[in-house]
Amino acid sequence: MNKQHSLALKTLRWILGTYIILCIGIATLKYAYGPSASLSFQEGITWFWHFYENWIKTFFIIICSILTLKIIAQSKKRSTMHKRNLIGLIIIALLVHIILPICLDNKELYVYAMPFPWTTAPLQHLYEAQSMAQSPNTTFTILGIAGISASFVFYLSINLFIFIGTLLFGRRLQCSTLCLFNGFASEVFGIGMPLIGKRKKVGSKALKGLTMLRWVFLMITLFFGFWWLLKLCGIHLFGELNTIDKLETIKYLGAELLMALFFWVAFFDRVYCYYCPVGTILGLISKLAGQKITTDRTHCVSCNQCNIACPMTIDIASNAKEGLPVQNLRCVGCGHCIDACPTQNLSYSTHFLDCISKNSTHSNQSHSTKL
Repeated sequence: MNKQHSLALKTLRWILGTYIILCIGIATLKYAYGPSASLSFQEGITWFWHFYENWIKTFFIIICSILTLKIIAQSKKRSTMHKRNLIGLIIIALLVHIILPICLDNKELYVYAMPFPWTTAPLQHLYEAQSMAQSPNTTFTILGIAGISASFVFYLSINLFIFIGTLLFGRRLQCSTLCLFNGFASEVFGIGMPLIGKRKKVGSKALKGLTMLRWVFLMITLFFGFWWLLKLCGIHLFGELNTIDKLETIKYLGAELLMALFFWVAFFDRVYCYYCPVGTILGLISKLAGQKITTDRTHCVSCNQCNIACPMTIDIASNAKEGLPVQNLRCVGCGHCIDACPTQNLSYSTHFLDCISKNSTHSNQSHSTKL
């Protein structure tokens, strides 16, 4: 490892460590101490939370994307798919964290950028507006009905876009190009993870546990989502509003934010993706989309680099030896296996992408025949 490569990697890890510390520190102040603090403190921590989420996070994404590409270039590895992921993440970060919040005057717009059922915050904000909530620092009192309505239209648009986009392009669209929770971290910081010790693979027993957790976590998350939907419709289920709100906050802080940060420190980047509720739903949609990794473009030399590169513990090599496509619910479409293959034997595909490829090939053949 040369000095430039070592310096870039150390810088990436320092930024990752800073990002983790900021996440834990600000989340603790906002969720643990904030509710019982003075109004001026609540306003101050809310302002800093927005500044951190929008400006600092976007700055980190841009800088660390550059560092990641520099590290890959110095190691002389292909990075076509990884580079596309990073470009997409930079664009979506600028849109969701900088440009649109300024245009819509909503510093919490990033909350609306994650598709259902990952967060029920947009539904809670609608309930605040519906109830004409007047308590300090609620989204309603900050934005008003017009602001919440505009943000909710954005939220519905994002959900429709992700649904149609996944049907066309598979899970890759959200999980490796647009996701601003764990997907961005795996692409931007992944080379520097974990911060402590060596990168670990998920074992067979852990994989079975995570598979079970995936469905349990999806059911829990859907429960919260439908609870708030019914609440908006005037149908009250069991459980008090404050209790449901606290339980969902615990779910977010414990099973999502803090666990994801722990994985980054001690294991590797994509562990949360194994049980992400949005990822599970998009994985099911991607099956309808015909998402697959094709393994018969050239020839397999049994180097196992695809399996080593895969962050989701998918056995690509076994299928590649037989030239069979890989279709797995866990596949996030990151394309790291494609970049890693020394013979360029692999490619990412869906029914829609296959159709485009065939039409393009047919058009080129027709053009050649005319010439």
